[in-house]
Parts: sequence; structure tokens; C-alpha cells
Amino acid sequence: MGAYRADDDYDYLFKVVLIGDSGVGKSNLLSRFTKNEFSLESKSTIGVEFATRSIKVDDKVIKAQIWDTAGQERYRAITSAYYRGAVGALLVYDVTRHVTFENVERWLKELRDHTDTNIVVMLVGNKADLRHLRAVSTEDSTAFAEREHTFFMETSALESLNVENAFTEVLTQIYRVVSKKALEIGDDPAALPKGRTIDVGSRDDVSAVKKSGCCSS
Repeated sequence: MGAYRADDDYDYLFKVVLIGDSGVGKSNLLSRFTKNEFSLESKSTIGVEFATRSIKVDDKVIKAQIWDTAGQERYRAITSAYYRGAVGALLVYDVTRHVTFENVERWLKELRDHTDTNIVVMLVGNKADLRHLRAVSTEDSTAFAEREHTFFMETSALESLNVENAFTEVLTQIYRVVSKKALEIGDDPAALPKGRTIDVGSRDDVSAVKKSGCCSS
């Protein structure tokens, strides 16, 4: 990211949600990607929080608004608001706890019940640094991802392994979907006025094409 661009200067804003059981490392993945921080003190996220970071894809600046939620059941009431407008998701499990992988199917169903069919999903096996404690094989996860048509990566928020790649891949794939949609609308640039939301689901979609300001470079 060039320093010359103002913080609010972006071409696209995409909402991405983190889902998965409590304790799989969602908050550390978020803080590693947005602030390059990792905390060994594991504290449960209460309610919802989000952080943002911008990346460049092609010549476009894409701002990601990444939402993190408590995996605990008692916070389930937030789901529909949490999912609203999301165009990407990282579905996280812990490679050392098989039960968190077993629950991936349920999380994916809930995600798909609440979002548009075009949502980009990345299955993420976190804590890959704990090699001696591994309980979920890469083969099983790959097979699941292929069956469910999701992307898949193993990460370590602790070692900063693949965290950047996982988020960047999701954002790049969303951008591809959106660009393709813009093309399908027609070659006439007037068909897609600047500042119009590209609808990938709900009406009040946070993921929008921002009005382009003058002289952004």
C-alpha cells in the first residue's frame, strides 16, 4: 500500500465474516491480518467486533471490513445481522481439535442460509504450528473443501503462516466475482454508475463500490 492514499480512499468495500467454534483462533487471525499482532492470552470475544485493512488487487484498492464474533452458542441471536451483506467468509477450525472440524459443516450451512450463493468461502485450519498435536488431516480438509466448493488453507496466527494469503485470496476472489458481474451487466459503462452498490445479496449491503473521488493518485 502506497502511503499517498488516504485511509478512506478505496475502490471497493467488502464485508468478510469469521466463523467457527470458540477458541479456534478467529480473533488472532483478525489481529494478525489487520494489525500484525498476536496475543497468547486467549480471551473470548464478547458479541461482535470488526477491523479493517486495505489491500491492492490489480490496480484497485480493496478495503476489507472483517467481522469477528463469539463462537459460543449463547451469542447466536446475532447471526442474521452478523451475516448481512457479507460477500466472503473464513470458516475456521483448529487442526488440533477434531470436534471443531466436525462443526464446520453446521457453520457452513448456517452461513449459506444467511448469505448470497456467490459468497466466497475459505476453510481455514488454524494452529498449524502445533504439528505434534494435529488431529485433523490435511487430506480430510481438502476433501471437504472440494466437496463443498470452498477454498482451503492451513494457517498459524502464531507463526504468521498463510494468514495474509488466506485473507488476500478471499478478497481477490470476491473482486473477481464482482468484476465478472459488472461485465455481465453489459459493456456500457453507464449501466454501472460509480457509487452504485453491486448487489451480492441483501439490499442494505455494506459491500459496495465506493464513489470515486477526483485525483485519488
